[in-house]
Amino acid sequence: MLFLYNLIVQIVAFLLKIAALFSPKMKLFVEGRKPVFTTLEQKIKPTDATIWFHAASLGEYEQGLPVIEKIKEQFPSHKIILTFFSPSGYEVRKNNTVADVTVYLPLDTKKNAQQFLKLLHPDLVFFIKYEYWPNYLAELKKSNTKTYLISGILRKNQLFFKWYGGFYRKALDAFTYFFVQNETSKKLLQQVGKTNVAVSGDTRFDRVTTILEKDNSLNFISQFKDNKLSVIIGSSWPKDENLLVDFINSNTLGVKFIIAPHNINKEQIQSLKNSITKKTVLFSEKEAENLADFDVFIIDTIGILTKIYSYADIAYVGGGFGKTGVHNLLEPATFGVPILIGPNFSNFAEATALVNMEACISINNYKELEEAFKNLILNDDIREEKGHMCSTFVQMNKGASAIILKHILNDSI
Repeated sequence: MLFLYNLIVQIVAFLLKIAALFSPKMKLFVEGRKPVFTTLEQKIKPTDATIWFHAASLGEYEQGLPVIEKIKEQFPSHKIILTFFSPSGYEVRKNNTVADVTVYLPLDTKKNAQQFLKLLHPDLVFFIKYEYWPNYLAELKKSNTKTYLISGILRKNQLFFKWYGGFYRKALDAFTYFFVQNETSKKLLQQVGKTNVAVSGDTRFDRVTTILEKDNSLNFISQFKDNKLSVIIGSSWPKDENLLVDFINSNTLGVKFIIAPHNINKEQIQSLKNSITKKTVLFSEKEAENLADFDVFIIDTIGILTKIYSYADIAYVGGGFGKTGVHNLLEPATFGVPILIGPNFSNFAEATALVNMEACISINNYKELEEAFKNLILNDDIREEKGHMCSTFVQMNKGASAIILKHILNDSI
C-alpha cells in the first residue's frame, strides 16, 4: 500500500504540472513549491534551532496561531518554520510576522521529506488539525523528533480506521502526543492502540477571543452602516447568494447588507452585483463614493472579514449549502452576533452546538431564511439574546492552547 501511495503521489505531481497550465490556483500550487529548498538553505543554518508548524490552509493557520504565538514566547531562541499545503493559505499569510520562515510544504515523496527535514532539523513539530503525510511522518519517526497533533479531529470514515489502512495507521506512530477536539476522536485513536491522547478542545476559541482585544475599526464600514441595522454575509457561495439576493432585493425593512464572498473572482463578483436591484457598491469602487447612500456593500478583497463582523447586528455564514459545509462561525460568535447558516453543518462541532442551543439558526430554503431574518430584524430582544448566547459559548470553550502548552513544557526539549 505504501508503494501504491508513493506511485499515486508521483502521478499527481505530473498531473498538477499539466493542470497548472490552465488553472491560476494550480500554477501557484506548483510554482510556489519550486524555491522551497533554496529558501530553506538560505534562511536556516545548520546551527539554528527550529520548530516546525504545518497548516493545510488558512483556517488551520488561524486555528494554530494561539499555539504558535505561545511556543514562540517560550522558545525565543528557536526559529519558527511555517508550511502550508494550499495556495489559499500560503498566498494570504506568506507575509505573516509570527514565523521566521513561511513556505509551501513540498509534496509527500520520500526524497522531499528527507531533504526538507535535513534542512529544517526541527526540535519540535506540530501538525494542525489534520493532514497526515506518511513519508514526512516516517522520517520524523526515524529521527525521534517530538511531533504533536493539535486541535485534531478524527472521524471513523478516515483511512486509519479501515481494514486496508495499515500503512496509514503506521504513520500515526510518529506522533509523540495527540491533542484532539473531542471524545469521539480520542476513542477512535484508542481503538487503534493510541493511548498518548488527550481531549484539549479547539484552539480556534482561543484565537477568536483574542480578536476582541484588537482594534477592529474600519472607517469605511462605519460610513456605510450609518447607524443602521446591518447584516454581514461572510464567506458566501453562489448557492447561499441565490437565496440571499432574493431577500435583499425584496427587503423593505431599512436594513443594510455587507457581502464578503468566499470567491472574489472578478466575473463572479460582477455577476453578484448585477443580480442585486438595491443600490450596491464594491470595495474596489468605494473611494469616490458616499458609502452611506448605498444599501449593499460587496467586499471584493480578502483579509478584513473578521473586522467587518464586529459591525454586524446579524450574520449569515456561508458554505452550508455546499458539500464541504459551513465556514467559520466563531468569528461572528465572539462578537456576540446571532448567526444564520445553511443545512450542512453536522461535521462542525461548534456549529452543531450553537444550533442545538438555538443561538444559531439553520435554514433549508428561502421561506425559512426570510422568516429567520425577519424575526431577528424585528425583535431586538431575540437578536440580543441569541447574540449573547454565541459570545458566552465562545468564552466558555477557550483554554485549549494553555492545556497544550503545559504538556509541551513538561515534555520540553
